[in-house]
Amino acid sequence: MSYRERYEEWLSNPYFDAQTKAELESIKEDEKEIKERFYTDLEFGTAGLRGIIGAGTNRMNIYTVRKATQGLANYILKGQNEQKGVVIAFDSRRMSTEFAQEAACCLASNGIKAYIFDALRPTPELSYAVRELGCIAGINITASHNPPEYNGYKVYWEDGAQITPPHDKGIMDEVKSLEDYTTMKTMSIEAAKEAGLYEVIGQKIDDSYIEELKKQVLHQDAIDAVGKDIKIVYSPLHGTGNIPARRILKELGFENVYVVKEQELPDGEFPTVSYPNPESEEAFELGLKLAKEVDADIVLATDPDADRLGVRVKDKNGVYHTLTGNMSGCLLADYEISQRKALKGLPEDGYLIKTIVTTNMADAIAKYYEAGLIEVLTGFKYIGQQILGFETTGKGNYLFGFEESYGCLIGTYARDKDAIVATMALCEAAAYYKTKDMTLWDAMIEMYERYGYYKDDIQSITLKGIEGLAKIQEILDTLRKNPPTKIAEYEVLKARDYKADTIHDMQTGEVTKTGLPSSNVLYYDLSDDAWLCVRPSGTEPKVKFYYGVKGCSLEDADQKSEALGKEVLAMIDRML
Repeated sequence: MSYRERYEEWLSNPYFDAQTKAELESIKEDEKEIKERFYTDLEFGTAGLRGIIGAGTNRMNIYTVRKATQGLANYILKGQNEQKGVVIAFDSRRMSTEFAQEAACCLASNGIKAYIFDALRPTPELSYAVRELGCIAGINITASHNPPEYNGYKVYWEDGAQITPPHDKGIMDEVKSLEDYTTMKTMSIEAAKEAGLYEVIGQKIDDSYIEELKKQVLHQDAIDAVGKDIKIVYSPLHGTGNIPARRILKELGFENVYVVKEQELPDGEFPTVSYPNPESEEAFELGLKLAKEVDADIVLATDPDADRLGVRVKDKNGVYHTLTGNMSGCLLADYEISQRKALKGLPEDGYLIKTIVTTNMADAIAKYYEAGLIEVLTGFKYIGQQILGFETTGKGNYLFGFEESYGCLIGTYARDKDAIVATMALCEAAAYYKTKDMTLWDAMIEMYERYGYYKDDIQSITLKGIEGLAKIQEILDTLRKNPPTKIAEYEVLKARDYKADTIHDMQTGEVTKTGLPSSNVLYYDLSDDAWLCVRPSGTEPKVKFYYGVKGCSLEDADQKSEALGKEVLAMIDRML
């Protein structure tokens, strides 16, 4: 069926509601828009769905959500796991409540019980709830930090992590096999409740989740000593973090928590930012303004689904410094591992886990504490997969895991990154270092002196639409066919191609395997402990160029990073 035929089918078939038809009628003169909406189905990828909200097969709407859920239900039924049920959470975005309810009704119509939260909740609480309730799977309706026109649908498996092989492929195959949208099952909420297949959950899970976070605290003594003196500014960026983040800080004893009022309440329009991403400078404008008014020690912001935490810290001169995801991740890794070692000792088979685009400082931290280091593909689900492996084999102990995009996990109560536990731990670390007459920035500088001045950055190019997707693939194909031998002042020592599963030693010509799953990613190990990685975003129409350097001072690292960044931009220009 052509895109135009699909469009006409949605317009004429009584299965589709009047609102959908009215929206489609409004674009009848826009052939390009019709094509964008109907030339393909919104792809159910390894993490689920993510796309622009609207009518059409290539958009997020109740029909594409229903189709995705029917595919998931079919996979669950094939494995005869329907008795375990599925837990569903949602965030503050447009249509999140409706999509969550639609998913629950589809599951119920397939005889699978849905446990649905009574209001918005953070992603990590969904991950926790899957295991706490003994469910076979979880669904989270969120598009994380995407612009307001987006929403998404993430699928988790019974271990609490986002789906990985073989379940991701199995579910994807089931979804792809469904062609006729009018055959997807559904029922009313009232009928689902009467059948005992729709249960609303909330406070009980909240309480047990918070208790799990408290178990991760290493220095309550430090919080008791100075927690009342530390001033914290926090913003949930109109998302799900407000209640749990404030609750955990209050219950631990942090008395001076100032919330950014303009960004406190849930709002899917994200009116104070163009892009609700804690990695962006604009996300911190209001928080820094408040921080200067109250003389705050730390400024924190969680993304809309509260799995990532942005950080600013004040030094002793009153200057606020940005901690990138790599910096805050290393600060927490060093704090958690060092204090665990001091208080309890480290297991002989303890591991720090990072993704391939995460800073090489993580390697240095693991080496310093004589811990193992595991490198995984981008995506926290692969860190969760390693935790599951430790549990099932009885070999290996999880010490800490993080990725460069402000995501980390302390403990194993969940299997996804958790900005609520990160908020708690950073404030705890601030209290601990304050008892040593140090700020978090002092601790960061001490780490640089110990491990080296690592600096990591990223350049992203947005390429939207059908043509954009083709251009992104063309960039990867060009680099794959003609791997660089030198980038800026650095020699390329090894070229890794995760799609081909090869590591090519550029000096000896030897080719070995990466040992990781196939992924459309290219990575270059450079001289002087520098590196460059190229990959398409899994959630946005972007191609990302990650890179890192090591300097002998902050200034030296800044200069080297700037020079490498300019060469990366020049590389991109040559390929566009």
